[in-house]
Amino acid sequence: MRIDWTALPEAVTKEVADRVGGLRVVPATTGDHAEIAATVTGTSGTVFVKAARSDFGVRSLRFERRVSEAVSGPHSPAVAWHFEAAGWLAVGFEHCAGPHADLSPGSPGLELLGGALTVLGETPAPDVPLFSPQARLGFDHPAMSGDTLVHTDLGPANLIVTRHGLRIVDWAMATRAAPWVEPAMLTPWLIGAGHTPEQADRWLARQPAWRSADPVVLDHFAAKNAAKWASKSAGSTAPWMRDLAAWTAQWSAYRIKTGPGGSVGGGDGEDYGGCHVEGVAGGQV
Repeated sequence: MRIDWTALPEAVTKEVADRVGGLRVVPATTGDHAEIAATVTGTSGTVFVKAARSDFGVRSLRFERRVSEAVSGPHSPAVAWHFEAAGWLAVGFEHCAGPHADLSPGSPGLELLGGALTVLGETPAPDVPLFSPQARLGFDHPAMSGDTLVHTDLGPANLIVTRHGLRIVDWAMATRAAPWVEPAMLTPWLIGAGHTPEQADRWLARQPAWRSADPVVLDHFAAKNAAKWASKSAGSTAPWMRDLAAWTAQWSAYRIKTGPGGSVGGGDGEDYGGCHVEGVAGGQV
């Protein structure tokens, strides 16, 4: 659960101030993986600081730091520094300035994301411990296994459009899996952004990782993911959980309706949402 920056002990805030050269703090408005998350600016520049003290929070943040260090570059913000003090772990990440990506049909953000998906689909998992599909999702299938780096949470809150291109933040749930698992987990977010399930399938069909997947396995994934979120949302009042339950249910129902292996066709250069898109988008990702 996110708490206020003022809950940090002086030993931690002083160390951050010494590293950044000041303490102009703007708390983050999204996300909840870390107990503390804020943009901190000083004379040395701006960093995004996460901090945790609970056993789970520290384990999660330490995992995120190690993964971010392993993949930093075009995909992930670099880790500027980290330290432990007064029972807290604090990590300073490269600050990514810009709006969250718009994933609605025909938006420029989709083009940037398409390019990032292509790159991620070809990125080997780093040599650090990562989640397995079963541990991350709560269900499994032999076809989900693989050696590709999968972020698993490419919702708009984790996609920032900077002047250098799209940056993907919050690698706290990174997984070692087959490359098609990434676009499969993206599908609910596309539906939430205004795509119909058919539109989402058509857009994803341009991805090599998606085209390599067995459509029957995608049907299985969609059904299992929908069942998981239906179960989770049944005992929760959280709006985001109900949304994910609704979006995953829509995708699963669409694939059932279109028949066994009912994914639709599509390819590079198809007309989509009134915008002609040619393969991988421009911009650095």
